[in-house]
Amino acid sequence: MSFYRSGDMQTIIEKLREATAGTGYEGRLYLVGGIVRDRILQRPPCDDIDIVLEGDAAELAAFLFDINLAKQPPITYPRFGTAGINVGSAQVEIVGARRESYGHASRKPSTEPATLYDDVLRRDFTINTLLENLHTGEILDLTGKAHSDIRDRIIRTPLDPLVTFNDDPLRMLRAIRFAARLGFDIDEQTWRAICEMSHRINIVSAERIRGEFVKIIMDEDATGGLEMLRESGLLEKFAPELAAMYGVGQNVYHLCDVWKHSLKTLESIPPQQGLVMRLTALLHDVGKVRTRTEDVPGEVHFYRHEEVGAQIAEQLLKRLTFSNAQAEEVAFLISMHLRVGSYNEEWSDAAMRRLIRDAGEHLDDLITIAQADSTAAKTTTDQSALASFRSRLAQVKEKLRGKTIESPLSGAEIMDALGLEESPKIGEAKKYLEEQIVQGNLLPGDKVKGLQLLLKAEQFGLK
Repeated sequence: MSFYRSGDMQTIIEKLREATAGTGYEGRLYLVGGIVRDRILQRPPCDDIDIVLEGDAAELAAFLFDINLAKQPPITYPRFGTAGINVGSAQVEIVGARRESYGHASRKPSTEPATLYDDVLRRDFTINTLLENLHTGEILDLTGKAHSDIRDRIIRTPLDPLVTFNDDPLRMLRAIRFAARLGFDIDEQTWRAICEMSHRINIVSAERIRGEFVKIIMDEDATGGLEMLRESGLLEKFAPELAAMYGVGQNVYHLCDVWKHSLKTLESIPPQQGLVMRLTALLHDVGKVRTRTEDVPGEVHFYRHEEVGAQIAEQLLKRLTFSNAQAEEVAFLISMHLRVGSYNEEWSDAAMRRLIRDAGEHLDDLITIAQADSTAAKTTTDQSALASFRSRLAQVKEKLRGKTIESPLSGAEIMDALGLEESPKIGEAKKYLEEQIVQGNLLPGDKVKGLQLLLKAEQFGLK
């Protein structure tokens, strides 16, 4: 098993092989799916190991637990004939070979024990059907298509794709994800079936759609995957707000429509920047669809598109079961995404401090988004404006002495100074002191002058 490039994965596979050698399982266990495919493609192995056998998955999982190969009891799913165990750092899923049948309104199948051949036919794509004997290393291509499809870089289903996608519509998203990630083509019949069956995605839970959508967005070739989602009609079914950006023309400052511009912006944000930043790049102009106006002379405007877009993005992400924290963070970044880009040298220090205050911990993120947005909008990239902004920002930050723009006095200190009970006026007083820092009348952390200003403001009727 030395061909597995991950030392941990090789060790885990060897442990599984050694633990079952000399038992009734020897020669009857097969690695299947991505781990076999990726080895042939010379790609790093995934973190999961799938094993199939003609037999009882739960019994094998219990055996591996009993001999202490797995440290925690297995999780079994009798309805589906599967069991899961953790071996070292890997999740091992054990499947009893089975055939499946589906009802029209559900992607949860009824199952019954079957042969290895039946089992590979129920799988999503031919490239995931290779079986590798855990003990001998022999590779079986029971469909007769897996080796050639991997060689020719083709995504196709083992059975009629209309049947495959009707049974489990989530596989349409998986087809696109694999094609984008591996750089494969989806074969013509399979592609036509995806386009024809796209409406079936509506029976899939938002959580499962989100899982595949995230994997597509976080891939290096996310734009290719997103284009396939749009062209197939799938995107319109679960994220119509995104699909609606296609063909929406922009003003003279942009080369592309809103959709293409958003994809170009996404390309400038590497996956290492994280999911929130990738989502923000993709959705930053989603509000332009609803806010587009055109003057009589033909000038195009998108007034308040950042505010409208923030609302649309938050609603979309929550509908797709992203966490509230993720949805709200993306919405905040979208609502602020024009601030850095609107900078010019006439800005006062107060304007710079106000941006620093409003952006908070996300200022660097907003700079990154502004740079990506600008790069996507123009034929040539002019970094002079951004360089000027960074230089000015450094100067203003130096005067702030590394401190944040917040009230130097706590709520308790304000109540004591003003002789007030807890009330909304305390929050107003803190905002007043923050604004004094923004205006340059108060240094961050200066409690003495802060109190003087506050008492003076109270004398004049602080509201």
